[in-house]
Amino acid sequence: MNENTGRNYMKRALRLAKRGGGFVNPNPQVGAVIVRDGEIVGEGYHEMFGGPHAEVKALQDAGESASGATLYVNLEPCVHYGKTPPCTKKIIESGLDRVYVAIEDPNPRVAGKGIKRLREEGIKVSVGLMEEEARKVNEIFLHYVEKNRPFVLLKLAMTLDGKIATRTGDSRWISSETSRKLVHELRARYSAVGVGVSTVIADDPRLNVRNAEGPDGARFVFDSNGRTPESSRIFTISSDAPTIIATGETLPEDSLTKFEKNGAKVWQFRKKRGHLDLDGLLERMGERGYDSLLVEGGGEIAWSFIDQNLVDKIRFFYSPKIVGGKEAVPSVGGRGRATVEDALGIEDLKVEEIGGDVSVVGYPV
Repeated sequence: MNENTGRNYMKRALRLAKRGGGFVNPNPQVGAVIVRDGEIVGEGYHEMFGGPHAEVKALQDAGESASGATLYVNLEPCVHYGKTPPCTKKIIESGLDRVYVAIEDPNPRVAGKGIKRLREEGIKVSVGLMEEEARKVNEIFLHYVEKNRPFVLLKLAMTLDGKIATRTGDSRWISSETSRKLVHELRARYSAVGVGVSTVIADDPRLNVRNAEGPDGARFVFDSNGRTPESSRIFTISSDAPTIIATGETLPEDSLTKFEKNGAKVWQFRKKRGHLDLDGLLERMGERGYDSLLVEGGGEIAWSFIDQNLVDKIRFFYSPKIVGGKEAVPSVGGRGRATVEDALGIEDLKVEEIGGDVSVVGYPV
């Protein structure tokens, strides 16, 4: 096999895998491509949680052409019975000759067993083709399996001078329409989206998916003192996803009743250094099956996640505007670090222009 040709087939598998984003949580995004005599004869991806896996869809697409063919798949085929039969069984029955796997599945129920089973049946298996790219596609799944808590993306939109609102509180709109559409795509990908109560009071966001295809994630409001107004739009939107108020454990009973009467769930936590115990929040989210959390600000909650070392990835949008002012709202508030040496470092940076804005993506060191 020509290496570049093989990479092209795996790239196709990765592109297919991304189509399942948001629909398969907390399962991985998987795409599969079957090639015979230099031609793609079958392909598929995991389309929804509980549905057929990518390999099965590709085999169905290929039919009898799968015999003697090669499969490219971005994650190790499963070997256990779950909501669907094991993919290894279907692969063996199909007569496939070779399988290229980008990365092994860290799930203890798989973890190399699928690859071993295929090799036992005489199928040639190669592992590691486009491994780095495959890990990025499934960074949420890999993190969730390893730590049993959601992968946290901190998203902020700000002016060039780092402000998310002017001194009068005006913030509409800082980022471009194209950037805002991308944010809705992120909401569709992540199983939960969260903001601080100050953002709810100032902007009254809906936190649902409107300008993208995909499901709504659960809406979390980080509100240690129960200040979320009853008139907030997060209580009135029609959605299958819940609204959850994360608040302090000493909140009065009448405040709990107020939120529950409006259809919200209430999760209570002790405070840590005077702030909501976000570490405990993420732990509970993991236990409830939330594999990912998109934090959309504001500045105080952004600092809380950074200060507690709970951010796994950032996506900042910089609009080509300068508003200035000491009283304008900074993108990250809180007390901040005492020295530049102690600042949170960001690595593996990716910078691109989106609708006139500059998008910066990176990972905390």
